[in-house]
Amino acid sequence: MNLKIRLAVMNFLEFAVWGAYLTCMGNYLGSAGLGAQIAWFYAIQGIVSIFMPAIMGVIADKFIQPQRLLGICHLVAGAAMLGCFYMGLSAGFGCEIPNKALFIALYALSVAFFMPTIALANTVAFTALKDNNFDTVSDFPPIRVLGTIGFIATMWFVNCAVWENGSFSFTLAENAHKFQYTYMQFFVSGVLSVVLFLYCFTLPECRLEKKPSASLAETFGLDAFKLFKTRRMALFFIFSAMLGMSLQVTNGYAGPFITSFKGSADELVATSFAANNATLLTSISQISEALCILMIPFFLRRFGIKGVMLMSMFAWVFRFGFFGLGNPAMPGVILFILSCIVYGVAFDFFNVSGAMFVDQECAPSIKASAQGLFMLMTNGLGATIGTLAAGEIVNHFCTWQNGYLTGNWQACWFIFAGFALCVGVAFAIVFNPKKQ
Repeated sequence: MNLKIRLAVMNFLEFAVWGAYLTCMGNYLGSAGLGAQIAWFYAIQGIVSIFMPAIMGVIADKFIQPQRLLGICHLVAGAAMLGCFYMGLSAGFGCEIPNKALFIALYALSVAFFMPTIALANTVAFTALKDNNFDTVSDFPPIRVLGTIGFIATMWFVNCAVWENGSFSFTLAENAHKFQYTYMQFFVSGVLSVVLFLYCFTLPECRLEKKPSASLAETFGLDAFKLFKTRRMALFFIFSAMLGMSLQVTNGYAGPFITSFKGSADELVATSFAANNATLLTSISQISEALCILMIPFFLRRFGIKGVMLMSMFAWVFRFGFFGLGNPAMPGVILFILSCIVYGVAFDFFNVSGAMFVDQECAPSIKASAQGLFMLMTNGLGATIGTLAAGEIVNHFCTWQNGYLTGNWQACWFIFAGFALCVGVAFAIVFNPKKQ
């Protein structure tokens, strides 16, 4: 099989594993008696992102070939995720998990071994392309796009798939036991992880290279922290963490929020397509994300890094604000759709442009470490703090009633939008990159 096709399949499976539960897990957790802990389930991803990718990176550099370690990580992650599925199955549909601590521990174990695989998959792809004389700049993006397609594919699958009374079917109808509301989403993720574990051992060999000995600080990327000595870079990383606080909010709560309208007294709202297909609706965000990547070069040339980053920050304001103003029925659902469309700008213009800025500003000797620091500040510290804070806000204004997280959602979304607005205004005032 063509090498690029093989790597594209790897990326498809890599992100399909994540898409099976990331945006719809909250709906199941509410019915399983874990609704108050939704924020922690998403914060765990940030916590493990602080240290697990670095640890696995060292192992892949020195001890185990990257493609093999990628498979091993997916085997452990998949087995733990299937353990979550089994606990949900044993409890029954719509029933609380008896041993919540064990369920959370299994989920944490799965996520701890999944999060490093994102970097490992990139390492495998880059190494294989270079070893076969391909140009990574032009040949990798089409391969990586298949990852986003895989994420969307499993989102759509768990939105429509139904397993009821021993029969399997697909439906967009209301009141069906779709995977997005059940433990079956963990089954889909776990099985795909095991499939990718097997597939990894068919991938090209990525031989270990002997590298010069490095200090412990260099090995774990700690030398990048000296960038905080420069005011401009210190401000950039601080604002990266602050904006990173918005990253997981809608992943954790958009599904429960939209689904909560199914409990509305207004029949038109309760039976609307959007209220009954929250995961399908929010997948527009990932479609927008894939398309917005292509827009970044133009906007960077036209507006510079500060302008692009500001677009991202104010896009988060619209992302949250449109959720606060909309509803699943016409014409309110248009605002939901707009919220999903601006997500592409909010996510890509920040993550991709920020990574490019770090690459331009840092010395070659610490480029990799600086990228690791950028990820630590955004997906590690920022996302963890932001998700836990968002959980406290949602739990204050909303409660689980009859399987739906209902309450003053508008206040929640406007608080999130207000925070993003303050971050954007402050960034515009204090951050001044060098003129290019």
